[in-house]
Amino acid sequence: MRIVVIGGTGLIGSQVVKRLGEHGHDAVPASPNSGVNTVTGEGVKEVLEGADVLVDVSNSPSFADDDVMNFFTTATTNLTQAAKDAGVGHYVALSIVGTDELPESGYLRAKVAQEKLITESGLTYSIIRATQFFEFAGAIANSAEVDGAVHLPHGGVQPIAASDVAAVVGRTAATEPVNGVLEIGGPEEFTMDGWIRTVLSHRNDEREVVSDPRAKYFGTFLTGKQLVPNAGAQLQPTSLKDWLAAGN
Repeated sequence: MRIVVIGGTGLIGSQVVKRLGEHGHDAVPASPNSGVNTVTGEGVKEVLEGADVLVDVSNSPSFADDDVMNFFTTATTNLTQAAKDAGVGHYVALSIVGTDELPESGYLRAKVAQEKLITESGLTYSIIRATQFFEFAGAIANSAEVDGAVHLPHGGVQPIAASDVAAVVGRTAATEPVNGVLEIGGPEEFTMDGWIRTVLSHRNDEREVVSDPRAKYFGTFLTGKQLVPNAGAQLQPTSLKDWLAAGN
C-alpha cells in the first residue's frame, strides 16, 4: 500500500516509515522539509494522490494554547478534506491517553478538537491514544525545574517506549480501520514524580524531584489516573528498566 506519514521525519514518524518500508509498503514521509505543510496546505493534495492510508503523527511547533489549537484544527481540516478528495481509505492519527479528562490543558483541548474533526469527517479512521513516551522524561524534568529542583504532580502515568508506539501505528496503518479509539501504554504504572525520579537517578542527575500538589502538567493539575489507560488498553512490552538499560 501507499501510506503517507505526516510528521514522517520525527521521533515516531521516522520509525513508522522504516517499519512500513521493511514490510513492503510504499511509505512516504511528509513534512515541511519535504514541501508538505499541513497548516498552509502546501503540497498536501499532491502528496496524497494515490495514497491508500494517511498517518498523522505530526505535532505543533509551539505549545502555547492558541498556537497548538490553531495547528491541530487547521492541519486536520486540511488533511481530512484532502484525504476525502484523494479517496484515501484509512486515516490513522496519534493522540494521547486522557485527552478528554483534562480540559484545563490547552494542549489536550487541541487534541480533543483534532479527534473530533477526524471522527466527524466521514472518513474511515483509527485513533491511537498513547501514554507519555519514555523519551519525554528529560524534557518533562527540565520544564518542571524551579530553583534547581524538579516539581511534579503525584498523579499516575503509564509511560511507553516510542519504538512500541511506532510499531502499533505501523501495524494499524497496514490493517483495517477500527473506526474508533485504541489505547496503548507501557507495562507498568508509576506516579509522574516517581517516573521522572527513576530516570534522573539512572542518569546520575542530582536534581531533587519534589512531589508537589501545586505543580501542573501541560497547564493542568494531575491528581489521579487521568493519564493512565483504561481497562482493555493494549499494553506494550518495553519496560522502563529495559529502556534505560538500552542506554537511553
